[in-house]
Amino acid sequence: MSGKNNKLADDFDRRNFLKMGTAAGLGTALNLNFSGCASNALKTAPTPFTVPKIDPVRVGYVGVGGMGTAHVRNLLRIEGVEIRAVCDIVSDRIARAQNLVEEAGQPRPKGYSRGETDFLRLCERDDLDLVYTATPWELHVPVCVAAMEAGKHAATEVPAAVTIDECWQLVETSERTRQYCIMMENCCYDRMELMILHMVRKGMLGEIIHGEAGYLHDLRALKFDFESKGEALWRTKHSIKRDGNPYPTHGLGPIAQCMNINRGDQFDYLVSMSTKSIGLNQFAANKYGPDHKWAKQKFALGDINVSLIRTMNGGAVTLYHDCSSPRPYSRINLVQGTKGIARKWPNRIHIEGKSQAHQWEPLEDYQEEYDHPLWKELNDKSKGAGHGGMDYIEDYRLIKCLREGLPLDMDVYDAACWSAISELSERSVANRSKTMDFPDFTRGTWKTRPPLGIVKA
Repeated sequence: MSGKNNKLADDFDRRNFLKMGTAAGLGTALNLNFSGCASNALKTAPTPFTVPKIDPVRVGYVGVGGMGTAHVRNLLRIEGVEIRAVCDIVSDRIARAQNLVEEAGQPRPKGYSRGETDFLRLCERDDLDLVYTATPWELHVPVCVAAMEAGKHAATEVPAAVTIDECWQLVETSERTRQYCIMMENCCYDRMELMILHMVRKGMLGEIIHGEAGYLHDLRALKFDFESKGEALWRTKHSIKRDGNPYPTHGLGPIAQCMNINRGDQFDYLVSMSTKSIGLNQFAANKYGPDHKWAKQKFALGDINVSLIRTMNGGAVTLYHDCSSPRPYSRINLVQGTKGIARKWPNRIHIEGKSQAHQWEPLEDYQEEYDHPLWKELNDKSKGAGHGGMDYIEDYRLIKCLREGLPLDMDVYDAACWSAISELSERSVANRSKTMDFPDFTRGTWKTRPPLGIVKA
């Protein structure tokens, strides 16, 4: 192992869960502005870059549990992908991924399973172009940084980072190494959310001034499902230690694209507030009994968190997190413009001059005209993939952009900006909803960067 990667391993070993995964509980001990961060003092604007065409795209995959295996299946269905290596701490998962690759007609990939930092050995391989990770949250940044330092592009499941310092680490490493780092936010490829973006780009809603978003998903059973050795083994720890919005990107990503965040506008500041924590304790008491340790466990995470975000150009976003309540799934996804309003959950729309005054119309009535080109072209290929097909489409677009030398649909600045909400919301909640300024990860280039266009397959 190289000296550089030895240092990465040492750094990882020194980090405990509290340091890597949470700002909760630090309260007023935290510095409430970012003037002390060396990264914030950088004055030189980043230089945009694209990379030459890569064909085929040789992939190393880190973390092949549920989502990781789903992505491996998607990648094996996409032309121009070779999966050369897989890494996981569970050997059975590696074998499953290796078998899938062989069944698809590719050589059996090398497996890496010597503990949590064995991704460092994978990243050192000289036959990889992209390292893709679907590990627990606190490993996302270490894997991505190791990949970029080793000359590979990095792709990670959400959120890309847990802390502001980690966000800066991703940005600065990508800029210095000239390697892409993308957060794979699948909800940006949902059919209705892409349709709304298409309508926004066509001017149907006018100037977008407000959005509502969230992640409202009853995860109480998942957080206590320790028997399956899944997300409960690590996700529940975040509920114990952190109070804010630990998972902001699913609902926010599509809204941020509609509002041109990092590409014409920028998040300015937020305030955040949480309810008390009660839902997980009540669920545990019903599941295990009132005297069980989980029924008595103190959870920091409020059942419902609400954050209000103001943009530099005068827009506003309301962002929710609710994973401890009995409720149907929703990401809300509401976009309000000067000419109309559209939303998902429920699907409906109102366009001034077209819709009956003060009445909603079914959003589906506009689908024939405004269905996004990606879905028109990839609907059949995406069938059977996770989350209604949007997982396949996000993987397809990543590989297409790499193979054709195109800019990615999302970049490291999106990954950092959207993920930064986690620590900002925690700081705000810990300080009576104090206003928290967003770092400008683009260092001013958001003013001139073009918005994401209507991309095609």
